[in-house]
Amino acid sequence: MNGDHRNGNGNKKDEQLDQYRVDDKGKKLTTNQGLKISEDEFSLKAGARGPTLMEDFHFREKMTHFDHERIPERVVHARGFAAHGEFQVYESMKKYTKAKFLQNPTVKTPVFVRFSTVVGSRGSAETVRDVRGFATKFYTEEGNYDLVGNNMPVFFIQDAIKFPDLVHAIKPEPHNEIPQASSAHDTFWDFVANNQESAHMVMWLMSDRAIPKSFRMMEGFGVHTFRFVNEDGKAYFVKFHWKPKLGVHSLVWDEAQKIAGEDPDFHRRDLWENIELGNFPEFELGVQIIDEKDEFKFDFDILDSTKIWPEEVVPVKMIGKMTLNRNVDNVFAETEQVAFHPGHIVPGIDFTNDPLLQGRLFSYTDTQLIRLGGPNFHEIPINRPVCPFHNNQRDGYHRQTINVGKVSYHRNSLAGNTPAPASPAEGGFVHYQEKVEGRKVRARSESFKDHFSQAALFWNSMSKPEKEHIVEAFRFELGKVTSLSVRQQVIEMFANVSLELSRAIAEYIGILPPKDGGSPTTKISSALSQLNTKKKPNTLKIAVILTSGFDGPDVKYVLDSLKSHGIQVQIISEQLGFVKGTGGVELEVDHTFLTTKSVLFEAVYMVRGSRKSKKFNVDAANFIYEAFTHYKAIGATHEGKQWLEVNNIGDAVGVEMADDMEWFVKEFIKAISAHRHWERQIV
Repeated sequence: MNGDHRNGNGNKKDEQLDQYRVDDKGKKLTTNQGLKISEDEFSLKAGARGPTLMEDFHFREKMTHFDHERIPERVVHARGFAAHGEFQVYESMKKYTKAKFLQNPTVKTPVFVRFSTVVGSRGSAETVRDVRGFATKFYTEEGNYDLVGNNMPVFFIQDAIKFPDLVHAIKPEPHNEIPQASSAHDTFWDFVANNQESAHMVMWLMSDRAIPKSFRMMEGFGVHTFRFVNEDGKAYFVKFHWKPKLGVHSLVWDEAQKIAGEDPDFHRRDLWENIELGNFPEFELGVQIIDEKDEFKFDFDILDSTKIWPEEVVPVKMIGKMTLNRNVDNVFAETEQVAFHPGHIVPGIDFTNDPLLQGRLFSYTDTQLIRLGGPNFHEIPINRPVCPFHNNQRDGYHRQTINVGKVSYHRNSLAGNTPAPASPAEGGFVHYQEKVEGRKVRARSESFKDHFSQAALFWNSMSKPEKEHIVEAFRFELGKVTSLSVRQQVIEMFANVSLELSRAIAEYIGILPPKDGGSPTTKISSALSQLNTKKKPNTLKIAVILTSGFDGPDVKYVLDSLKSHGIQVQIISEQLGFVKGTGGVELEVDHTFLTTKSVLFEAVYMVRGSRKSKKFNVDAANFIYEAFTHYKAIGATHEGKQWLEVNNIGDAVGVEMADDMEWFVKEFIKAISAHRHWERQIV
């Protein structure tokens, strides 16, 4: 099934973009002014061996455009990939908000979603340990609404004035521009140790959440506290969540590092291919809502972006679903030029006094001005709202609108004082009238000063394997830190989260374990552990290893059964082409061991090795064993069973072997659905 759903889908944004789509196939070559060109191989010269002439307007236009094809990459979130889709609310949210796109369950709102890493440059790998951006642009009939978040619900800092410091610290160190796309270096951990508000976010960064299996299997969060405002002017505090229908799953660290070398485009390839196959990613939109009268009833400040609202305390209400169903036509024109801004809101959604959010409301527009060449970035097709826009703004770089008439100011009489402000009844935006008073101070609320309770809550909520992964992540990161003093400071800092954690790290990085410290809370939140997520086989990719002579009918039955459960199968054999089995069954080979690796699959089905090639047999054994060490499901039938037994991995959790095909399929799909088998002991 192809992911191209442009025709007949009634998507207003797609219809709007149609006028900008150009297919050059079969057309004659022209300049940008439409002049047909007779020669594009040679510049205009004074004689065949003479100098190029200045009058060669085609050469100058072509070269000038090429010289300016690149725009500055984003300072953060430079490495990104995106897709189009649609959003539908489940039921009217009229009680809480007057936002029109959250009212009618029959209305499909076009969306554009960009996923990204934060630290690395545009050319960096995608499976690095990092935060992931999750930014959604809703093209609503009231204007564009941007929900600009991450795959982690908290952030490193509480006040936006510290954002430049954070980014300077986590980016490659300026004296040698090393390391790329990594927090495992001195300046980042020096920042952490000396800015202890980062403790909670660092726990998330050291967890499996920082190495998601795919964009399709990670949560998204609005991070900040926003407001819903209803038609009566009543306001509620709200936090936004995106919950993936496939559950929340991650890579293991060794796997993530190897994928970065094997396929640095792993996440974007996964998103692109699944949309093209019709495996459309789905995310439910959830909200946590707090009545204004309950603002101060919690043991944390609800405006503090380093804090979550535990789901056991404030439940998440699922209010709609987003489906990503179309890939971009051009990565630069859409993914690179899309301009998100948390200040792009619609009536019914408003801000709070979260000091990190307040700073972002300035920063995003300021950034777009330099990236996209001026104030008219809203006219780029991917950024244009689907509703008309009218104002007195004029001119500037790359202006596309041709404004008619001579009036461009307010108030006026020559144009009947239009464009005129809209009343609230006409849909005009009105800021929520929150009472604000106080002295002008550079200070932070006392209610923001607890930096460790929720970091400890996160640690307490982890399963045993998740805790082991966090410890290993700290050991790796701090093992890369050259400053003994910084290592010591970090260990002392995280003793305030957990003595167990800090001591487990200290012994591996040459630091004396702390004597004092301990968890400031014994609370847990089951929603924080990925062990409690949904576990489905849908869209998982399985490697099938076999050579000619395999049992055709049995293997075909297994493969057809796997596909019927939405599992993708790819054949690995001795060479590309077709491999023949008994019963007239032929299968097309997708890969050899030279063109793929086990880290690119979620499970392995071993059928038959090669009787001719010793190298193939060794490669198959290494392939299977690596998948085994990454806790993945392994299946085997026929001669494949002997392979697993010879390699001493036949008797383990998540390894299924049988000659009864019906029983095997049932158990193997169950093993695949688990994603990982953490209880497996590797000897």
